[in-house]
Amino acid sequence: MTEIKKYSALNDLAEKGGTVIFGGKEDKDIPLCELRQAFELGSNYYNRSFENLSITNAAELYLSSVAPLAPETVLLHIGENDLDLFENNPDKFLELYRELVCKIKSESRDCYIAIVSLKNYDNDSLIAKLNERLKYLADSERCEFVDVSQKKVWNPRSTKDAISFICSLGFVRHLKSHEPVYDLARTLFCYA
Repeated sequence: MTEIKKYSALNDLAEKGGTVIFGGKEDKDIPLCELRQAFELGSNYYNRSFENLSITNAAELYLSSVAPLAPETVLLHIGENDLDLFENNPDKFLELYRELVCKIKSESRDCYIAIVSLKNYDNDSLIAKLNERLKYLADSERCEFVDVSQKKVWNPRSTKDAISFICSLGFVRHLKSHEPVYDLARTLFCYA
């Protein structure tokens, strides 16, 4: 069964709304259920990541696999398979990324979009430039930018306590408060 067919079947069972991870091969293996349980995350979370996701096919895959979920929040983690395109034609890469963001906004005006940087643990200058341009794009399109590019000491217990504290204050997705999205994305994309 192809990923598109699998996600289509899952979407028929899923509740609308919630948070969707839309990323590449690295994101397919995020243990979403375990992290949701461990961090007592209360919303619906879905992973619609593709092995060969590229900015060139992202809009089409978004429409077929993510849009039917009518997501409240989308975490975009795209670019891993686009380093050659970015190196040779950065304007084209950003044009396609902007078109994807606009497509998401046109599908759901209230969808909150977070653009997640690529990991850059080896300080690769090309990835650093790509992340810089993604931050600029996020700012210009009024999206949140989540920087997971550098290794950080991650203490799961303190992260869990912080998220629980934020939720206990009423900052939960159901109230349309977007403050915890950065911590949520760091939890999901930096768990390893």
